Amino acid sequence: MHYPLIIIGAGLSGLAAGIRFARFGQKSLILEKHSVAGGLNSYYYRRGILLETGLHAMTNYAEPGNRHAPLNLLFRQLQLKRRSFRTHPQFSSEILFCDQASLRFSNDFGLLSAEIAASFPQAVDRFQTLVRLIDGYDPFALRPWLSTRRILNDLLAEPLLSDMLLCPLMFYGNSTEHDMDFSQFVIMFRSIFQEGFFRPAGTIKDFLDLLLAHYQEFGGDIRLRSGVDRLIIDDGRVRGVCLASGETITCDYLVSTIGYPGTLRLLGTADPETIKEAAGRLSFMEFLYLPTKEEAERIVDRRTIIFYNQGAKFEYCRPAEAVDTRSGVICFPHNFEGLPLEFPCQVRVTHMANYDLWKQASTSAYQEMKVDWGRRSRRVVGKIIGNSLESNLFEDSFTPLTIEKFSGKDQGAIYGSPMKIKDGRTTCPNLILAGTDQGYLGIVGAMLSGVSMVNQHILGKD
Repeated sequence: MHYPLIIIGAGLSGLAAGIRFARFGQKSLILEKHSVAGGLNSYYYRRGILLETGLHAMTNYAEPGNRHAPLNLLFRQLQLKRRSFRTHPQFSSEILFCDQASLRFSNDFGLLSAEIAASFPQAVDRFQTLVRLIDGYDPFALRPWLSTRRILNDLLAEPLLSDMLLCPLMFYGNSTEHDMDFSQFVIMFRSIFQEGFFRPAGTIKDFLDLLLAHYQEFGGDIRLRSGVDRLIIDDGRVRGVCLASGETITCDYLVSTIGYPGTLRLLGTADPETIKEAAGRLSFMEFLYLPTKEEAERIVDRRTIIFYNQGAKFEYCRPAEAVDTRSGVICFPHNFEGLPLEFPCQVRVTHMANYDLWKQASTSAYQEMKVDWGRRSRRVVGKIIGNSLESNLFEDSFTPLTIEKFSGKDQGAIYGSPMKIKDGRTTCPNLILAGTDQGYLGIVGAMLSGVSMVNQHILGKD
């Protein structure tokens, strides 16, 4: 069997790449090793309740009439009707550095500017200088890695404000410890602070079903439970794939959305140490709670997301312990404009975690660690939201090993390798990298990555 294009991975970047290619009347095949599409942003059922694994909030909010916004550009590229895609903007979110300062922000950038003026009056003019730099910066140009911390220190001269601006952007999409590339900072600053958070109407399953139906309407094929064992290489080009079942399928082009380390492994030309070095070090532990109706009603909160830090300094790195509860993200997926408060509602808590310590644990120790760290997390979170989250209809947790198993990301590093390949090029001219390790992050960013790589390297379109 032969396809002009094979795409490895049915995450959002893979689905977008498939739709973009298929809409020009050419056959493509998406191969996914799991039983459902979505990758990092998928779903599962417990007690008849659909639970989402990634969609806390989408970034890059835009009204339908804003033609140049990334969200609306994406819909045009995929021939989806933006005005029929109903969205719910966030109420507001908060960066809370306990006992130091807090900053609220919403989809109105003026709120963050006003909060900075109130809490850091001496830095107002310097912050506006930073905003002007961001507005005029092209983050997609190929450039050497540039330290965001150095730029913020030089421009703001306010370490606490620098840490507070970095905290949400790092938690929402940074693969580098302690610092981040300035181009990545610009992308995330625009996505979160200048455009903002929203949720689509319905669940992630509804969104995935929409994309899958659209892809198949254009004639695209998808095969679930079809993991790729290796790539077939001849004369420096990818000629096809060999599936775990032993079946071979040939192609003219191949787009890989499984990350740089995973792609290297399929190529079979890199030694294990090189692959290990390419893997990211940053993984997370997530706790999901469905509090009882009585407990949920005690969380009187209109914040959509709280990014908090309790340490003297914000540390973004693999922690020395299994989980670092000193900082984290508390998300209320029901706190968006126009969403009714329905029960059961969810509360999601995310912390940085140490992959190696979870990997080394015995089966019994692993389960004990989950219980222990859940208790520790609830103790911290309870002080912030005024609810201990002890009375729940259901609760679940995802360790770095869970993330690795179901996302395919080495060491559970959801933001991939710190070695980003912005142009998507690999050692094979017809093998293109898209998604996280191309440097695009967030749902809209991941999908634009798939679209742009197909446009540039296969369709020859701008």
